[in-house]
Amino acid sequence: MEAGKMYELWLTDSYFDEDTRKELQEIAGNEAEIEERFGKELEFGTGGLRGIIGAGTNRMNRYVVGKATQGLADYIKGQGAQDKGVAIAYDSRRKSGEFAKEAALCLAANGIQAYLFPSLRPTPMLSFALRYLGCTAGIVVTASHNPAEYNGYKVYWEDGAQITAPRDKEIIEQVRRVRDFKQVKTMGEEEARQQGLYQTIGSQVDDAYMEELKKLVIHPEILKEEAGDLKIVYTPLHGTGNLPVRRILKELGFTNVYVVKEQELPDGEFPTVPYPNPEDKRAFELALKLARQVDADLVLATDPDADRLGIYARDSVSGEYKSFSGNMSGMILLEYILSQKKALGTLPKDGAVVTTIVSGKMAREIARAYGVDLIETLTGFKYIGEQIKFFEENRNHTYVFGYEESYGCLVGTHARDKDAVVAVMALCEAAAYYKHQGMTLCDQMERLFETYGYFKEGLCTVTKKGLEGAKEIEAALEAVRKEVPESIGGLKVEEFRDYKEGVVLDYREDAVSDYSEDAVLNYRQDGKAGRRACVRRSTGLPRSNVLYFELEGGAWCCIRPSGTEPKIKFYMGVKGSGDEDADRKLESLTEALTHLTNSLDG
Repeated sequence: MEAGKMYELWLTDSYFDEDTRKELQEIAGNEAEIEERFGKELEFGTGGLRGIIGAGTNRMNRYVVGKATQGLADYIKGQGAQDKGVAIAYDSRRKSGEFAKEAALCLAANGIQAYLFPSLRPTPMLSFALRYLGCTAGIVVTASHNPAEYNGYKVYWEDGAQITAPRDKEIIEQVRRVRDFKQVKTMGEEEARQQGLYQTIGSQVDDAYMEELKKLVIHPEILKEEAGDLKIVYTPLHGTGNLPVRRILKELGFTNVYVVKEQELPDGEFPTVPYPNPEDKRAFELALKLARQVDADLVLATDPDADRLGIYARDSVSGEYKSFSGNMSGMILLEYILSQKKALGTLPKDGAVVTTIVSGKMAREIARAYGVDLIETLTGFKYIGEQIKFFEENRNHTYVFGYEESYGCLVGTHARDKDAVVAVMALCEAAAYYKHQGMTLCDQMERLFETYGYFKEGLCTVTKKGLEGAKEIEAALEAVRKEVPESIGGLKVEEFRDYKEGVVLDYREDAVSDYSEDAVLNYRQDGKAGRRACVRRSTGLPRSNVLYFELEGGAWCCIRPSGTEPKIKFYMGVKGSGDEDADRKLESLTEALTHLTNSLDG
């Protein structure tokens, strides 16, 4: 149905509530806005829904949420798993509680028991709760760190991780089969409770989650000596982290915790920040101001659904607060966990660290130093969570730690998604341990650079809006595929991975010489004279529209479209002999990729 007719249907049909019709009356005659809201449906993708809140088929609202939940309910019933129930959590965003309740009542009307948290909770607590309650699936209503006008809806399966292939596409297909909003079943809350199909999750789940986190402490004796002296400034950025983060720190003896009052309470408008993302330095302005006032050792910020953590630490030399990238904080935790478990004799012989292809490469050196396997996945923490399931099924590895560059990590297997609450706990423990050694986290980071190499990473993006922009992004990727460069920024391409085709082309001389002649491909670039010998093999990962280059000298870069925004992203990393050398190499590689970016943008 064309946008105008769909708009008229929503405007006049009594199925849609009065508030919805009133909102739509305000855009009467605005053809561009009507087309934007009704020209398509908000797509249920491999992770669920994410969009701007408002009335319309291309907006986040109770009707779109109901339609997605009906499709999920149909899928669950088709799997014969309706008796196990679904756990639901939500964050502090506008309408999150309303959308969560809408989902719960739809599930109940389909005969599926819904377990709903009584108030906002972090995303990782949903991952924990659904496994604790033995549910078949879980739903989190959140748009993570997106701006205030957004909300979203993510689906998890019984292993506690977000849905992955082939289940994600199977659920998407069921959602698409719900063609009419009137197909969506619902019922009243009182009736659902009377039938035992709507239950509030009790405090025992919160308590059990906290106990699982405390089991992960490596040095409780150090915490007894140092935790009370460590000064911590924390901001939940108006989100879900306030209560659980403060609780775990208090129960472990961190008594000098200062919370940013202006950002303490939940507020879906996020009035003190332009962008509630701990990756954005502007999100730390109030926290750093407080840190200077109280002379804090650490400054911590969690995003609205408390699955990402950003940190600053005070430098003992300059007295200034230095920011840590997601790769840097991940390496602090990785080295701490591996070194201390090895010292205590608790490091598993089959231990594995899991990360993503666009995350920093220092992890390779650290994992090698401690004799654990490093496994790389596609971008997205759901693939790290999926690896934990594979380890348990195949009994071939023991999960030790997982992280990604975008400020997400997971210590332990209590959850199967990134968890900023446990990250806060672990980083504060590490800070207390190094304080006991007379060091700050800045000192430890410098020691890691000196030991393993000066690894630095960067990111640049090109925005391409609309359908035409999507075509341009695809054309840009295809252009690189057809003519793989021999070098980028003066650095030789040693290996090229095309995850869409599932192939790796290895140009290294030692790789080629290790294979018999008939296994070596004489790979000819289109439009170029000469041949490049290479070995072709499988990536071993699911298909995805991503291009990756291993460059000489430990450098790398990766090109991928964003999964949530109309952007093409260029990730890059280098290894230097010192800080200045790494900066110089990263600047040179960034310049080369920016030139490539500009040529694609044109």
